Amino acid sequence: MLMTLLLVTAGALVTSNDAAGAIPDWPLSWGRLVPPLEGGIVYAYAHRVLAATVLVLTLALGLTRISWLPFIFVLAQAIVGGLATLLVLPKAAVLIHACLAQLAFGAVVYAGYQSRDREGAFLPIPQITAAVALFAQTILGAAVRHDLIGPIPHIAGAIVATLIVLWAVVPAMLDHMREAGALLGLTAFQIFLGLGAYFTRSVPSPQPEPMMIGFTAAHVAVGSMAFGAAIVLALSVSRRPHSHNVSGGMAVA
Repeated sequence: MLMTLLLVTAGALVTSNDAAGAIPDWPLSWGRLVPPLEGGIVYAYAHRVLAATVLVLTLALGLTRISWLPFIFVLAQAIVGGLATLLVLPKAAVLIHACLAQLAFGAVVYAGYQSRDREGAFLPIPQITAAVALFAQTILGAAVRHDLIGPIPHIAGAIVATLIVLWAVVPAMLDHMREAGALLGLTAFQIFLGLGAYFTRSVPSPQPEPMMIGFTAAHVAVGSMAFGAAIVLALSVSRRPHSHNVSGGMAVA
């Protein structure tokens, strides 16, 4: 899970440092297994190394019969990323690449937290809706970073997603304090980082500025974490919708 999050963050660093075109070929890098590590090549190559590592790790998940879904998404992401490089980064392919990155992270979270005993489980609509809304926000953010849309849809989406998160968190707070609190805290932090990324990007100075890069990469990473937290909360509510009563009638979250 950590390696998949690092992969998503590395992708954000590639974009924020304008390093997406630093390596023009694929699967080799400047015709080599290890290219000259200088300038934007460092970010692009580190992203590729992490992608290969995560691909191997998710293959292990599949071979151990935990889940093949993460491997499928990571493999698809690698192929789309390679095609985007060979076709000189068409924006549609880049956006699909970003979508697959988030889906891969979500699939890893799901594989790690899914219940083995699904008896009696139900579909927690508010929590699933929150996960979908946060996923949509990460994609709108990717569209902004790649200049496919302006920031207004992403800002409007943030307001809607925050309201949906509150709808998902408030009823679950008593029974799932840890999971709900994590989602709420990550969402609040994500808003702060988004504001930082917006204002540092708006500064009239040569970009990329280190502060803009830091805020943007953190915004992407925490956005993925919030998406994962919504999945965990949905799974937690699904398999344990009500708190268990113990002696004295105390509810245990």
